Amino acid sequence: MAEDTEHRFWYNLRTGAVEEGMVSLAVDRVGPFATREEAAHALEKLRANSAKWAAEDAAEDR
Repeated sequence: MAEDTEHRFWYNLRTGAVEEGMVSLAVDRVGPFATREEAAHALEKLRANSAKWAAEDAAEDR
């Protein structure tokens, strides 16, 4: 069964807006998120993931 992306939420990196469905170009958006609230906090999640991955990479380099 295919994922219903038209009823999911995306964060537009260019405008900072939360969008329902694939409104913007793929290069400008991240997601999908299940709720508008999750999409609104996309940058926080991206920063947290980046920090986690950087720490994991640094630990592997030791």
